Amino acid sequence: MKKLFVFIPAILLALFLLNSFVPREKEAKKKPINEGKSAGIVNIIFKSIDGGQTWQDISQGLPEKLQKEGIPGNGFIANDHGIYLRAGNGVYHSELNATTAFWTKEIFPGKQRNIAPGKNGILAYNIRGQFLKRINGTSDWSPAYTNFQEQAVRLDSTKDWMYKTYKEREVRTIFETARGTVLIGSSNSLFRSTNNGKTWKQVHVGNGRMKLIESNGVLLTTSKDGILRSIDDGQSWNRVISEGGLGIAVEHIDGGFAAIVNNPVTQRNSIHISMDSGKTWNAVGQELQPSSGSLFMKQIGVLKSLSEIVSIKQMGKYLICGRTDGIFRSADMGKTWEKLLLPPVENFGFNLSVSGNVMYVMPNKGC
Repeated sequence: MKKLFVFIPAILLALFLLNSFVPREKEAKKKPINEGKSAGIVNIIFKSIDGGQTWQDISQGLPEKLQKEGIPGNGFIANDHGIYLRAGNGVYHSELNATTAFWTKEIFPGKQRNIAPGKNGILAYNIRGQFLKRINGTSDWSPAYTNFQEQAVRLDSTKDWMYKTYKEREVRTIFETARGTVLIGSSNSLFRSTNNGKTWKQVHVGNGRMKLIESNGVLLTTSKDGILRSIDDGQSWNRVISEGGLGIAVEHIDGGFAAIVNNPVTQRNSIHISMDSGKTWNAVGQELQPSSGSLFMKQIGVLKSLSEIVSIKQMGKYLICGRTDGIFRSADMGKTWEKLLLPPVENFGFNLSVSGNVMYVMPNKGC
């Protein structure tokens, strides 16, 4: 009889647990599954708020495929409104002051892979010069600068691969100045519009990556001739740095500008700093360049590649330099550098973005 009394409560307890489990299981099946996302995603993007001393992985919530593919530098921006990533069929956004990894996804209506900060929102574009614009505070993307290609081909008749294939100009970058002027860098020219893209003028001829930056009415851009400067809202340009090679990068820093240019004779990328609005420049960061011994070993085939300086940013009191083998920082405007300890990831370099005192790093996954 005692065994029976013990057995019955055991059965009741089992039935209770089973009934409790079944509704929860049914409820769980009703929850929507976010396709392409995983709570276990890591090593896509890292954040530092202490000058690179410590890092927080904020990848959770991003598409799983990005762990293998990575995001190109022109699909990643950070500004006062947050971080934006262009990937798959959407644009992913995270607030700057978010204490935990949290991303919202906005379905993107086009196939433009590149994004850039605009004066009042975000611009998206591709190499064929198809543009979309979204105004801050809205979620609608609208076509922009739809007549650019027609006018650009008429202004620049260069017969390159883009023209032969599409009868169009290759678009590499777009930039909106503080005065509302729009500048578009193509494979061979820089075009300018002062009436929201209705009409365009060719203001500079020259191949290059055409990255543009502005501070206090001064514009700087990279080109095949080094670094160019404009003080009339992009109407005319003068060369301010040239080592006979390509301008790699240019950035605004406190009180001036920083730039990276390539010297084809020495086969080195060098950092230059200007504290007078881009008029004069001083070379810094020599210790970040390859040594003469490394250059010789590369020439005779012992080394296949050298670590190159590819980006320069400012974060608070630090200059931050991205090299193909790591990230370095300087607290004395480039006189001395220390290598930052990054999370262990497989990469081919790093994409850097800075907003205020916050730095974001994405390891590149390939070329």
